[in-house]
Amino acid sequence: MDSSHETEELVVLVGADGRPAGTAPKATVHTADTPLHFAFSAYVLDPEGRLLLTRRALSKRTWPGVWTNSFCGHPGPGEITVAAVRRRASEELGLQPAQLGAVEEVLPDFSYRATDSSGIVEYEVCPVFVVRLTGPVALAVNPEEVDAWVWAAPADVVAAARALPEVFSQWMVAELADPRLVAALG
Repeated sequence: MDSSHETEELVVLVGADGRPAGTAPKATVHTADTPLHFAFSAYVLDPEGRLLLTRRALSKRTWPGVWTNSFCGHPGPGEITVAAVRRRASEELGLQPAQLGAVEEVLPDFSYRATDSSGIVEYEVCPVFVVRLTGPVALAVNPEEVDAWVWAAPADVVAAARALPEVFSQWMVAELADPRLVAALG
């Protein structure tokens, strides 16, 4: 596609009433004064029940090189969140639609505000999903999003996040503190 026809990725801002209140360019919205916007977090389980952890690419504007949940993203204007989860599974991890089994919204009411070491703020209404893969798993990660990845037992990940929270993204640590997510991960 000719780059002059590519559209700028937008995030959907959240109004005081919790509803969409306009958009802002993703490339410029994350600053020291990030406005509240819609996002999501996803945890991927393979057919054996292992959890995919990813290390954010070193080139990422926010939380570069930090270990986190499988993937995150932002629904676009008018996009249903579960559709955004499926889209980002492909864009970040190279997962094909046929590989994606159940996509379950586990924490529909999760939101957070966090500041990384450079002063960049994330401020999101961020429902959390568990994605169960079917069949053989072949990742084709996008190096602009993911630097490294590992499959681990969910119980080991929960224990590590509790013991060493500074090693992981602040949102992942907060999400894994919720017993609903821990139960969903098995």
